[in-house]
Amino acid sequence: MSTFRFHALKETLKREPLPFEETTNRSVIFGKNVFNEKTMRQYLTKDAYKGVMSAMDKGIKIDRNIADQVASSMKDWALKKNVTHYTHWFQPLTGGTAEKHDSFFEPIGEGSAIESFGGSQLVQQEPDASSFPSGGIRNTFEARGYTAWDPTSPAFIYGTTLCIPTIFVSYTGEALDNKTPLLRALQAIDKHATAVVKYFDKNVTKVNANLGWEQEYFLIDKALVATRPDIIMTGRTLLGHAPAKGQQLDDHYFGSIPRRTLNFMRELEYESMLLGIPVTTRHNEVAPNQFELAPMFEETNLAVDHNSLLMDIMTKIASKHNFRVLFHEKPFAGINGSGKHNNWSLATDTGVNLLSPGKTPMRNLQFLTFFVNTIKAIHVYEELMRAGIASANNDHRLGANEAPPAIISIFIGKQLTNVLKELENVTDGKLSPEEKTDLKLNVVGKIPEILLDNTDRNRTSPFAFTGNKFEFRAVGSQANCANPMTVLNTIMAKQLKEFKIEVDKLIANKDLKKDEAIFNVLREYIKESKDILFEGNGYGKEWEIEAAKRGLSNHKSTPDAIRPKVGKKAIDLYKELEVMNEKEIIARHEIELEEYAMKIQIEGRVLGDIALNHIIPTAVNYQNKLIKNVTGLKNVFSKDFESIAKDQMDLIKKISNHISGINNKVTLMVNERKKANVMEDPEEKANAYCNKVKPYFDEIRYHCDKLEMMIDDELWPLTKYREMLFTR
Repeated sequence: MSTFRFHALKETLKREPLPFEETTNRSVIFGKNVFNEKTMRQYLTKDAYKGVMSAMDKGIKIDRNIADQVASSMKDWALKKNVTHYTHWFQPLTGGTAEKHDSFFEPIGEGSAIESFGGSQLVQQEPDASSFPSGGIRNTFEARGYTAWDPTSPAFIYGTTLCIPTIFVSYTGEALDNKTPLLRALQAIDKHATAVVKYFDKNVTKVNANLGWEQEYFLIDKALVATRPDIIMTGRTLLGHAPAKGQQLDDHYFGSIPRRTLNFMRELEYESMLLGIPVTTRHNEVAPNQFELAPMFEETNLAVDHNSLLMDIMTKIASKHNFRVLFHEKPFAGINGSGKHNNWSLATDTGVNLLSPGKTPMRNLQFLTFFVNTIKAIHVYEELMRAGIASANNDHRLGANEAPPAIISIFIGKQLTNVLKELENVTDGKLSPEEKTDLKLNVVGKIPEILLDNTDRNRTSPFAFTGNKFEFRAVGSQANCANPMTVLNTIMAKQLKEFKIEVDKLIANKDLKKDEAIFNVLREYIKESKDILFEGNGYGKEWEIEAAKRGLSNHKSTPDAIRPKVGKKAIDLYKELEVMNEKEIIARHEIELEEYAMKIQIEGRVLGDIALNHIIPTAVNYQNKLIKNVTGLKNVFSKDFESIAKDQMDLIKKISNHISGINNKVTLMVNERKKANVMEDPEEKANAYCNKVKPYFDEIRYHCDKLEMMIDDELWPLTKYREMLFTR
């Protein structure tokens, strides 16, 4: 083992877990650092409280006088908690979060100062928009952008800073963040879902899209990561031979959580409680040193904010415990990657989950309406769903043995499949009394009982119904949930809008009763959407062949997957529902292409650097030792030298072949990179990096990994998989 690796491992193994003691019950501290309804009731005037709640519940604009009152109260609350700064906390198109801290401190002359924070500072700030990805919306000389307060997501305190969730838009009004399109999509789903719910309950005035995410991640010792330039620069290992033992024994999943990891988790959960993030689940995941946490369901905008905030907190707390947290979708080849399952449902302001059956036929018809419309929406816009989870990182995971394939399909289980088959045979037009009775009692009425036994799950399905929600399993662990949730809620809003138009038309033109019209439309949707339903093994080659016959897309790379985002179908959709205009859509596509090319470019540079400056010198060093050994053998055994030194000579030749292979492939990769770098068209460049540069990665890795198994362990410069994954 190399001296550097030895000292890194020694430092790791001698560490005692950093203790963490919780001081009180979590229910007591939950939301303590959040300017939530409870806190607002305490600090705001009645008018100010009413104004904020109206903005949260109905989207009513907050008057500037009210904003001044809210700002003053926020400041008073924050100062009592020893806060010194405030920031507009937003989510630019980098995929992460951004913040610029400003002090409450304000000099007033004559050596005096006050703590100041007004409505104008709460409502709006002006960060430099040209320094964030904009896809051509903003030029460097057009630097102005605005962050604007989002009152639907409460302000919170982290450390000594008051954080105010905001949207981020350009001077000309285009969205430069992930939150703005999401908020627009949530408004659209509220509007059109509420209109459909009124078929069943006139008292409903609002429908919320809810989200429950599941965050998977790896924890690797910080000292060991320091010996891996590939992890430091790219978040994943670009080379490394698989260990003899990986996850094949299934002994890590749901196993006993290591003590040091548990201390990290406890502190993370404590901080989450203070920030109102309702984390309730923690466990070991499938791969060694892989873990998962999950919260309770929340309104989607808040859930997205909480996930982005949590990933930032995880990184900071992991460092305190001498860990590096890896969110990359595939940080280690050959073992489980990490996802972020997005569990999605719709709920009314009367407390009803629209994707959960009820005790009455009417409630079950309501369930079927939203259930079938979801299937229809996914079928129509499956390419857009695939585009919503595309990234250079997720390309490594999709289709591997622990993640769904790149083909979007829906799993609903055999029982519900049978229900849809029966509904497919509903009479066209008016129903006879016998047909109504049969449908309501024998088909629709028995759905709750059917679902009680519907416990099967299909881990190979990218979009699965799991009893009272749909689980979008294809979302990557490092992704911002806003992107897939914007797509899903937009296409669902569009579908519900079309559904209501069709139902109302049948009622008016054919004189059908409401439930008859609903059954007729659902029947057609079931017939039209059957191709998206799949119950089998999504990993099999047979499914790829079958999916192609069904007309389903199979975009395996990000440049191919995101192309539909700028197609007429997508542009018309977003424009119609006012989620994004054409300029915003095209800008995002360009940003994603540029990000993809840059990520592959960085990985190529890092891999070339490691291969040429770490692996080859180590191989040559070891080869020189072997040559010295062979020379000694020749001096001692001159007659039988060839037979005695045969194995050493063969090893020297193999090392030479691998060194030559590395040099050759790195040279070819660099040449392709140079060609790609001069391309001006973002799509052409992304395709060049995908199809011309990236294929060399595996070829270079092959030679490096072979050398890892040949070269003396004492000389190998990089921490190995077995050390990173099994050192606790």
